[in-house]
Amino acid sequence: MREAAVGFQCPECVAAGNAGMRRTRTPVGGTITARGGVVTFAIIGLNVLAQVLVLLTGGTSGSIFRDGAMVGFQVAFGDEYWRLLTSAFLHGGLLHLAFNMLALYLFGPFVESMVGRWRFIATYATVALVASVFVYWLSPPQAATIGASGAVFGMFGLALVFLIRQGQNITGMLVLLAVNGVISLQAGISWQGHLGGFLTGCLLGAVFVAAPRERRTLVHVAALVGLWLLSAGAVALRSAELTQGLGTLLG
Repeated sequence: MREAAVGFQCPECVAAGNAGMRRTRTPVGGTITARGGVVTFAIIGLNVLAQVLVLLTGGTSGSIFRDGAMVGFQVAFGDEYWRLLTSAFLHGGLLHLAFNMLALYLFGPFVESMVGRWRFIATYATVALVASVFVYWLSPPQAATIGASGAVFGMFGLALVFLIRQGQNITGMLVLLAVNGVISLQAGISWQGHLGGFLTGCLLGAVFVAAPRERRTLVHVAALVGLWLLSAGAVALRSAELTQGLGTLLG
């Protein structure tokens, strides 16, 4: 039994009463719950687990890192398309991991609360994919790219749009973006992934906000599926370009 204002209630009665209550939703369809950020913390856990496995299998020279990093030539000539997503869970060291996970910890729960858990999973995966597509097109094909920063920049973009939608002061957000933009231009940083992630986050945020309530789910699903289809086409074109280019060079 549970204590209540008028005595005691059985747990089954409380559960039945809660089930009949109308849940509060955000302007973009998320359900407001007491346990926020569950998916965000799960993604952080997966990144930490991946880093542990990398360290246990030889670090940056081990098999997991070697087979999971985003390398254009491996995608084009080895059909290793999984690299477009696995690279978003690999990091070059503990500091790299810590910075990305801190940013995800700060912004992920907010975005997750706005869009809902399942939509957040799909959105995170989509942003990570498109960020890798930008890397595939704009980075040297022999370069190895890793890190969750493309997806994190996607969270930045989504958060920015949602804050604007709520009428919040975005000065701090703009300063953060400016600082990270400068950092992205430093040597060894994948500005390509950052750009792709941020633009995708802004685009999805705008679609999520603008979708009419009665067709919200349909519009959101269409946007996510559309980006996956566009990504598949872009990857196919880039792969054809790389293989044809090498064939011309050798021929």
